[in-house]
Amino acid sequence: MLKLPARLRMDNVPEVWGQLEGALRAEMAQVGNAAGRSVTLDASGLIDFDSAALSLLLSALRLCGQDGWQLDLLQAPSPLRELARVYGLEHLFWADAAVPTAAVAPAAKLTAEA
Repeated sequence: MLKLPARLRMDNVPEVWGQLEGALRAEMAQVGNAAGRSVTLDASGLIDFDSAALSLLLSALRLCGQDGWQLDLLQAPSPLRELARVYGLEHLFWADAAVPTAAVAPAAKLTAEA
């Protein structure tokens, strides 16, 4: 299991991503060899963050998803989950989150008109 640092802000996310990307790749190789397709990221220590944290998490999600891996984000602080909800991204990280209707409605409308 990989752990997020206590601080994820715009000024340190590029450096953290450089470290996390390598760690994710190594974890996928190690876990993949053990017949698993899920990587766990522990966010329990995250206490100081801004929206750049979501950018880092989206990058991690994209990296994992490229080869069909699942990223499990555990013990995220409630303000992070709220920030993800405000941006309409909560459903990408937590299975119990509702898919925002605004994200679904335009596609349905375009299909109906086409």
